[in-house]
Amino acid sequence: MLPSTAINGPFFRVPAIFASIHTVVAAESTRHGGVSQWPFASLNLGINTADDPAHVDENRRRFFDALGVDPDRFASSHQVHGTEVLTVTGPGRYEGYDALITNEPNTFLGVTVADCVPILVYDQENQAVAAIHAGWRGTVGGIVAKTLAAMQTAFGTKGSTCYAYVGTCIDETAFEVGPEVAEQFAAEFKRIDPYTEKIYINLKSANTKPLVDFGIPTAQISISTFSTVLNNDDYYSFRAEKGQTGRMLAVIGLRS
Repeated sequence: MLPSTAINGPFFRVPAIFASIHTVVAAESTRHGGVSQWPFASLNLGINTADDPAHVDENRRRFFDALGVDPDRFASSHQVHGTEVLTVTGPGRYEGYDALITNEPNTFLGVTVADCVPILVYDQENQAVAAIHAGWRGTVGGIVAKTLAAMQTAFGTKGSTCYAYVGTCIDETAFEVGPEVAEQFAAEFKRIDPYTEKIYINLKSANTKPLVDFGIPTAQISISTFSTVLNNDDYYSFRAEKGQTGRMLAVIGLRS
């Protein structure tokens, strides 16, 4: 798998897997470059936070301007930590979906995160993309596999021509869970500390496996090396900041 080395912008990082594909716009925001004040400092892009809406609007304007994307061409959904997938035919704000797919040029998909895993997928052959939000519930519910299946049905997507990015999220060293959550994960994705007996889950690995199972070559998958907790200076973490924090956006779309 490719390293996650990214091109640094003032407001975002571009996953290396997409950096040389000029028809694809893909980025993961950081917390830098915005106008929001503590505890949302500074590039909070989450419209459902307690931040000043005028600050979020300005942050979003700066982010999309830096991407060269018209914000009126953006599609997102109020996420519910579920596994519903929406086939997007145009920009707008939707309700109840944690994964969006489209083959419409100049329609840019995005998911908000602050510990959960963003996954971005590009189907080169069929010119389609997906943006996925995977919390632990979505992960065990198979949201990545369901999204890929939806792309296969809608666009004829197959793994061999896809490129994917598993983004920045809470890392395995910090994502401690109780036994009721741990029992829902396969053994390969959980670690029990031999001294404390605390259980930790590797969400990045758990969401990479369905990409590989679908047939995406490992050389066409990039995994972020960053952590929302360990790199909290650069990214928002709901857990580390006890719920009082902003949100990042992971965005992907096709330029016409």
